[in-house]
Amino acid sequence: MISADRPAAIIIRRPDDMHLHLRDGAMLLAVAGQSAWAGRAVVMPNLSPPVTTVAQALAYRQRILTALPPGAEFDPRMAVYLTERTPVDEIDRIADAPQIACVKYYPAGATTNAELGVGDWRRVIPLLERMAQRGVILSVHGEVSDADVDPFDRETLFVERILSPMMAQLPTLKIVLEHISSAAAATFVRQAPSTLAASVTPHHLSFNRSLWAGGRLNPHGYCHPVIKRESDRLALVAAVTGEDAPRFFLGTDSAPHPRSAKACDRAAAGVFSAPAALPLTAQVFAEAGALDKLSAFVGENGARFYGWSALSSRVTLAREAHRIADSVPVGDDPAQAVTPLCAGQTLNWRVL
Repeated sequence: MISADRPAAIIIRRPDDMHLHLRDGAMLLAVAGQSAWAGRAVVMPNLSPPVTTVAQALAYRQRILTALPPGAEFDPRMAVYLTERTPVDEIDRIADAPQIACVKYYPAGATTNAELGVGDWRRVIPLLERMAQRGVILSVHGEVSDADVDPFDRETLFVERILSPMMAQLPTLKIVLEHISSAAAATFVRQAPSTLAASVTPHHLSFNRSLWAGGRLNPHGYCHPVIKRESDRLALVAAVTGEDAPRFFLGTDSAPHPRSAKACDRAAAGVFSAPAALPLTAQVFAEAGALDKLSAFVGENGARFYGWSALSSRVTLAREAHRIADSVPVGDDPAQAVTPLCAGQTLNWRVL
């Protein structure tokens, strides 16, 4: 429902966020409401300790629902963390639990709390085979974690060394390549069989590496996979707005860390994008002349791949100035506050 080439407002389907971190405890209480602009979300399991069973995932889901502000309408769908010790019968429990969206594959050591992830994908082939049999989706953090690999090459090498042979051996396994960040990954998804789809973040669509490495280092723009070159960003925009756009959908990878873990030596990887996610995404599609495809990207493509009905509710986005807060408090300790993406900046779109 777009009234002109530059509409004052657009009405879109209420979004799904197909990749979201909510953490736990005080951090969960602080960010749950800000993340509930989406109607549903696939919530990541890399807590400490990680969420490795259906029982743990359902208990975490209840904590999320309890943390929401009164009146919030939000449906968290859970991911279960895959390890080399996951029993095969846990896959059956996952398949039988409607609140569980997928199994999450972290290469060991690839990102926050991924130490218990998979060291060699061939060790979990029996689990992957059962997932394919039961129709359980595998959500993958697509980076190799080898210390000698250039951070800008980690995604490309994951596709070459792990994802491609995995798909060849398990052709019926449905896989989501999460938060793609490179032209190479976008091309691979576009050319792959329909069992593969990809989530894309607002920060990888909106920024290049100047966000975090231009001039002075900005730890609040540092994430895994790292935001890359402008050519990569343009390739992602072309993918989500082009003829193969149904293969791609919104997954914000909003990942809060306290300021004490970001503004320090060895800063934690993660971008807290929830407050700016939908306005930034709208701006990308507006600049690409593709606002007519925004609703499908945020609210239809992901649901279709996961086998869900799209949400029937709508949201209105207005083309007007919207300032992002400087920080989000977490308890009473300023060092625990979270700095959001685009903190203190004024964006061109606002969710009404």
